[in-house]
Amino acid sequence: MDQYIPLNDLPIGRKARVKLLSPGSESRRRLLDLGLVSDTEVEALQKSPSGDPTAYQIRGTVIALRSEDAADIIVEAI
Repeated sequence: MDQYIPLNDLPIGRKARVKLLSPGSESRRRLLDLGLVSDTEVEALQKSPSGDPTAYQIRGTVIALRSEDAADIIVEAI
């Protein structure tokens, strides 16, 4: 069974594949420009000392996303 979760719930060190971006997201265009399209592999690398944002490896690049933005990205844990 597939397990779909918001990206901000992905544990550090785990990988996932992007399944969809929330259509009502204000940052949707920016996330698409960063390469967060369907089936893109994402790895949660580390949280900042304050806990937000979190660093993710996306298409060979490390990108920090705030929890509220990562919540708009639905992924499937792999």
